Amino acid sequence: MEALKKKLQDEITTLEHELQVELPKEIRTARAHGDLSENAEYHAAKERQGHVNARLNQLRERLSQLSMIDVSKISRDKVGLGSSVVVMDLTKNEQITYTLVTSEEADVAKGRISTGSPIGRGLLGKEVGDVVKIQIPGGMREMEVVKLTTIHDLGS
Repeated sequence: MEALKKKLQDEITTLEHELQVELPKEIRTARAHGDLSENAEYHAAKERQGHVNARLNQLRERLSQLSMIDVSKISRDKVGLGSSVVVMDLTKNEQITYTLVTSEEADVAKGRISTGSPIGRGLLGKEVGDVVKIQIPGGMREMEVVKLTTIHDLGS
């Protein structure tokens, strides 16, 4: 979680520098070229300024949301954010390990699924032994939780 917060803060710092230092220089330079109505550099810089502002607002909001997560309130015996969970996919008769992460950290190929994904939502709050049916784009899947390691057990 701290690594994600640092990544977001680093991007915010970079974008703030662009917004406060680089883009004003580009706009001043473009203005010096004269007529702004047909000045492509000016319009590109102003458009980029709008995109940077929008992205900064998104990043600040997400960082604020992440800062409100109280790890101490995440269950110690149920699937939650940061949990590593081994499930038996009863539909395919195979064991799969998932780690539940934030949307920014998700990487399905590595078994890192978002708590907002269909499987992530289906597993939240479950305990070892629970069987859950989850509707995914490929159809209905039935999974049994066979092993659970929470964020507390991982020392995160």
